[in-house]
Amino acid sequence: MKFPTKIPNRKTKTKTGKGGITPSNMNESIEFLKLDSSMMSEGKGSMAAPQFQAFTLQKAAADGLMNLMRDIGKGYLALCSYNCKEAIAILSQLPSHHYNTGWVLVQIGRAHFELAEYTQAERIFSEVRRIESYRVEGMEIYSTSLWHLQKDVALSALSKDLTDMDKNSPEAWCVAGNCFSLQREHDIAIKFFQRAIQVDPSFAYAYTLLGHEFVLTEELEKALACFRNGIRVSTRHYNAWYGLGMIYFKQEKFNLAEIHFKKALSINPQSSVLLCHIGVVQHALKKSDHALETLNKAIDIEPKNPLCKFHRASILFANEKYKAALRELEELKQIVPKESLVYFLIGKVYKKLGQTHLALMNFSWAMDLDPKGVNNQIKEAIDKRYLPDDEEPLIPEDLPSDSAEVEESQESSMTDADDTQLHTAESDEIFLL
Repeated sequence: MKFPTKIPNRKTKTKTGKGGITPSNMNESIEFLKLDSSMMSEGKGSMAAPQFQAFTLQKAAADGLMNLMRDIGKGYLALCSYNCKEAIAILSQLPSHHYNTGWVLVQIGRAHFELAEYTQAERIFSEVRRIESYRVEGMEIYSTSLWHLQKDVALSALSKDLTDMDKNSPEAWCVAGNCFSLQREHDIAIKFFQRAIQVDPSFAYAYTLLGHEFVLTEELEKALACFRNGIRVSTRHYNAWYGLGMIYFKQEKFNLAEIHFKKALSINPQSSVLLCHIGVVQHALKKSDHALETLNKAIDIEPKNPLCKFHRASILFANEKYKAALRELEELKQIVPKESLVYFLIGKVYKKLGQTHLALMNFSWAMDLDPKGVNNQIKEAIDKRYLPDDEEPLIPEDLPSDSAEVEESQESSMTDADDTQLHTAESDEIFLL
């Protein structure tokens, strides 16, 4: 069987698969690529120049935005990890128009607060109030900074502004509670902190503040419940773990206190105050060598922390290392020159060294700085903690003393405006509000 012959004039179709490229299309693509590459390299061409410039601007803007978000993210991560100095350094390098915004300044203020740099924190937060007076976030930290600085007028004004502006924010009621706490109106402060929790049951900081108020009114079971609720809301809220440890320490359950302080330290490993408390607990557990090591770590983190240096001197005194204790106290006297407890402990050291005249002189200075504090519960607590049971009284009989009973509670006397530079372990809870 013969097949019909091909018709010579019929054109054969070029077989291409799906998406196939014909020779003519390939040539056009090559020419287009050449043209595009030349325009990209030289930036020439009247038709493509605006598009190229727009692409360049978009790419630069995207790169700048990503760099900005990366720096902010790194700073916030450092703050959440309680690397506060690193967080301040990173966020301070942001461009001025981003640095001078409420959110960034609040984070820097929080970092200063965690470092116990309350004056710097107050300055940053006041700038936040100036540029964004409507901002509520972070104002509870601002109010606690003012509480530490004993600035009752500024705290009262802040409380009124926030409660007038937003009665449904927990921050506003926390500020109001701090305001009355500073005036030692603890019952009213408790009501305001409870209101903050009622407004927002997930606001962990309100539970912590309420717990500390219950501690000040000696309602320890209620305080325990508050701190536990704070941990339930936020397991990384180290202030609540600290609060539990502080209550167990007051109850002389030193093993439980150490466990909770160490849990708080695992969350915030840069806290010299937490290390100081662990050192005090270790000394109470008769682990004086470990206590000194812990306090040394705390002082390495913050060399001028008066609380750590005071407790280290006290432990050295208890271990009968009187000359080392005296050197520590002389350094501490340069940091807090108007603190009566420092002179009181120096007098104890000189008495042990047999230098009675110097001991009497320092006891006299301690009495001049704090007349009601010579025989009050604070110094009795120091004697109880750092002296053996058979130790004789620290104040010699020939030193005149104030015979009046101290009516204020131990915590109230330690939070007095005249005694805020150095807080002994009997009222150390205010450091981590």
